[in-house]
Amino acid sequence: MWRAAAVRALRGGGAGAPRAASGSAAAQLRRRLESELEDIRGAGTWKSERIIASRQGPHLHLAGGGAGIINFCANNYLGLSSHPEVIRAAVEALEKFGAGLSSVRFICGTQSIHKDLEEKIARFHQREDAILYASCFDANAGIFEALLTPEDAVLSDELNHASIIDGIRLCKANKYRYRHMDMQDLEAKLKEAQKHRLRLVATDGAFSMDGDIAPLREICQLAQQYDALVFIDECHATGFLGPNGRGTDELLGVMDKVTIINSTLGKALGGAAGGYTTGPKPLIDLLRQRSRPYLFSNSLPPAVVGCASKALDLLMESNAIAQSMAAKTQRFRSKMTAAGFTISGKDHPICPVMLGDARLASVMAEDMLNRGIYVIGFSYPVVPKGKARIRVQISAVHSDEDIDRCVEAFTEVGRKHGALS
Repeated sequence: MWRAAAVRALRGGGAGAPRAASGSAAAQLRRRLESELEDIRGAGTWKSERIIASRQGPHLHLAGGGAGIINFCANNYLGLSSHPEVIRAAVEALEKFGAGLSSVRFICGTQSIHKDLEEKIARFHQREDAILYASCFDANAGIFEALLTPEDAVLSDELNHASIIDGIRLCKANKYRYRHMDMQDLEAKLKEAQKHRLRLVATDGAFSMDGDIAPLREICQLAQQYDALVFIDECHATGFLGPNGRGTDELLGVMDKVTIINSTLGKALGGAAGGYTTGPKPLIDLLRQRSRPYLFSNSLPPAVVGCASKALDLLMESNAIAQSMAAKTQRFRSKMTAAGFTISGKDHPICPVMLGDARLASVMAEDMLNRGIYVIGFSYPVVPKGKARIRVQISAVHSDEDIDRCVEAFTEVGRKHGALS
């Protein structure tokens, strides 16, 4: 009988009422979603995806015939995503270790290349150990819940990356948010948090939307004064900030004062995917036991591991690539400022061209593409309302001619749309 009833339900017989209710709910959901999407379009904040028909690099081909486009919006800071040695390392890892592990690490998903890469990451950052994740978003989702309890406190910069914010939400620690890079406010929050067992200050090393760098010297001084630990997310610093590209802690001379670093393999270090945590060995051991994104996500594919491992080899062999960023970044920033634009941040290859109006940012980005320059407008909810911008990102493989052409296009488009007088 139960089998016949199930067949009737699947065919629509005998269980019509629930099915009709489900259909009504689906229709209601569709209307609500379509209305919400129309609001996004009306606000001028719709995010279109442009289809790339070539490998990532300073010059692209777009699907539909766009050829010879100069790319100024990738996180490919060192140009390693299309470096021949990096690609060769990926192919070799794919051939030797296969397409993937079909498993998580603790079951049957750990290969020798995973352990080798973790050791290499720890050595690069001069830390005791490291643990790999599918992304730095996962690394940030996995650390706070595993490390902090209701007895502890976490103090977070208000403009931290969404992944840090989401990771902190998952933990049961007492949560404090301090004003962006405001050390007086951080100190006030640290004083208030003294009643808790452990205090962890969490900040981006380099903030991705504004291109500014956290005042790590001051943060570390306050952490020492109030007996707190320091955590930094280095996704937009690893590989190119600091004399050897180790990041903001090296740049600002506080490598021995930062306890935990999370970063990515998906930007400067090969540009594929993956993230990691590096720090004290007992912490890494605990994450292997309790970090949910690590325990319940498949291992990084061998080709991705091969890419990142070769990228780190290139960085540790020579700092020439890492040091090539400064002059090109300075060239763009100085020329854009001279043209009359306001560029947020300082001395970072993230160069936000501040425009304020979301629709203006979107229209100008489209016009830039018509002139062969690939940039993207950023608006709410990615950045605060009234803070729309076009974020330009400089790569070590951009030529001076690429940069000059970008500035010329910005000047033309800016005058056309009233962003420049």
